[in-house]
Amino acid sequence: MWHGGGGWFSYMRSGDQKPRLTRELLLRVLSYARPYWRGISGMLVLILLSTGVSLVSPLIFRTMIDQVLPQKNLHELLLLALALLALPILNGGIAVVQRRLNSAVGEGVTFDLRVALFSRLQRMSLRFFTNTKVGELMSRLNNDVVGAQNAISNTIVNIITNIIETIALLAVMLSLEWRLTIVSVLILPLFIIAAQRLGTVLRDAARRSMELNAEMNAHMNETLNIGGALLVKLFGRSKEENARFGERASRVRDIGVQRAVIGSTFFMILGLVSAVGTALVYGLGGYFVIQGSFTVGTIVAFGSYLGQLYGTLQGLASAPVDFSTSMVSFERVFELLDLPHDIVEKKDAVELQDVKGDLQFENVTFNYDIDESKLLKDVKRYGRMEDVGAVLSLTDKDRGPKTEDGQRSTVYGRGGNGNGASSSDASTSLNTGSEAESTSQAREVALEDISFHAKPGQLVALVGPSGAGKTTMTYLIPRLYDPTSGVIRIDGRDLKDVTLDSLSSAIGMVTQETYLFHDTIRTNLTYAKMDASQAEIEAAARAANIHNFIVDLADGYDTIVGERGYRLSGGEKQRIALARVILKDPKILVLDEATSHLDSESEALIQEALKRVMAGRTSIVIAHRLSTILAADLILVMDRGRIVERGTHDELLLQNGLYAQLYETQFKRERVN
Repeated sequence: MWHGGGGWFSYMRSGDQKPRLTRELLLRVLSYARPYWRGISGMLVLILLSTGVSLVSPLIFRTMIDQVLPQKNLHELLLLALALLALPILNGGIAVVQRRLNSAVGEGVTFDLRVALFSRLQRMSLRFFTNTKVGELMSRLNNDVVGAQNAISNTIVNIITNIIETIALLAVMLSLEWRLTIVSVLILPLFIIAAQRLGTVLRDAARRSMELNAEMNAHMNETLNIGGALLVKLFGRSKEENARFGERASRVRDIGVQRAVIGSTFFMILGLVSAVGTALVYGLGGYFVIQGSFTVGTIVAFGSYLGQLYGTLQGLASAPVDFSTSMVSFERVFELLDLPHDIVEKKDAVELQDVKGDLQFENVTFNYDIDESKLLKDVKRYGRMEDVGAVLSLTDKDRGPKTEDGQRSTVYGRGGNGNGASSSDASTSLNTGSEAESTSQAREVALEDISFHAKPGQLVALVGPSGAGKTTMTYLIPRLYDPTSGVIRIDGRDLKDVTLDSLSSAIGMVTQETYLFHDTIRTNLTYAKMDASQAEIEAAARAANIHNFIVDLADGYDTIVGERGYRLSGGEKQRIALARVILKDPKILVLDEATSHLDSESEALIQEALKRVMAGRTSIVIAHRLSTILAADLILVMDRGRIVERGTHDELLLQNGLYAQLYETQFKRERVN
């Protein structure tokens, strides 16, 4: 009596508030099916053929029982037996072709949605990514895309199939015996009542199971990535993590057993309800046989149709819930597709050409205030529990109220502002003495009234305490963020008036936290210039003082660098990053000159490479070394998001301000050494 793996199970979600199904949403969903109308039309034709074939078998049994066997007609018996063999073969062939069409439609929709989503994400600003969980994006690119295509390739097809089969079955059954048909349909409310009552229990168990699985998966994700694994080993917490994981896994095991028992009970009761309907039909049908108004073959055929009818009625009864629930995935996909871009390229934007490198900030102010309309909302996935706020302290008694991501707009002074500033602002190299002696950098506005002019080929050094806004300023140059007010110009053009691609081509950026793909050194280098020749690659590597190291490796430029480049040292990663930006050959270089964590040899190699990289380019450098500061054409001293001093090294020392303090506490020691 069971038909379709998810039919009655859908009722477990009926207690949830259904998503709102609108005409606009439905039309937009169907628009994704439009390119595949031929495949869908073919499926509908095959559904009709399959339905017709499935109606023939019971009629063959009736003929065999009522006519062939009593007449002992061996010839017709053989023909009917062959027909019973041919029908499943025919139905199987139809099913294979239908599955082929179904897969083509489903995978096509999945492809379209994934490409559209990924393309959309590529144009989102850094603000979006710093306030969005990576797991949520992965969920929408994987789970929700699959759920969305399921609505087209399965849910809609199943609804149409069940409607056609129900109409055909009722027509045949009514022609056989109308009274039995009415009895068969009247049993349907018992199915619905049983599903609603028992489905609540199964739904709660399923929710709890998914919540516990989410906790276990979050724990695995936290402790098995390279950073988490390193932390566990450094603090010797393997035993504790094993115990913690064992506790979570045991909860998943226990709820799995509970769900199995509840599910078996659930389906057993549904089977009993089905048995009631079957007993009534066969009892009444047997009475008609005894009365002579019904043949044995007819009641056998009717019983076969009865099983098919209950299956299709189950599917139709749960169809509204199934379809509404599958729409949630489309809603989540559409929400991401409809998010407005934070960084918008004008329709009449022009390409930067023959860039000279003239850079100008005019009264630029910036803060990290978050526009919720440009971020993803927590759209509930019905029947699923996926949000895990904490990992290591995730026990029922410890689980407290959760805070939503991205609600903070305060800029914190140690670089960990939660709003996109990289760890370079957290460097201790430029702090004025100890942390206790430093002025707090916490504030509401990240940058305030920033103005300066870097002429082509000049070197501008940014110095100041941690969290003063140096990295934030550099992020505005390639439009990772847009200023809240003020204008940034390159060669006299407002950045908002030029195309994003041409702006990216004109600017090269090396951050303190170097990121390398888990791929070969060659692939990481050519990411800057896809068509670079081997000679160009090697020239860039030589300029960055990394070529000799690479060729000494067993696989040379084809060496895999590992997750985030973890197989390389900090100095090696930075030199590869420098080689990558040299290969790009930008006119404006934005650089976090972070060398405090390197050994003296690596530092010397990088310093030498930096001289080559900056030659002939406009360079904006977050300076950590006195040699860079002394070479700067302009030094900007930042504090609490403002430029408090500017000038050359000698000019700033004469002012006896913040720069003089930095020199006395940090740079003077370097000169002495």
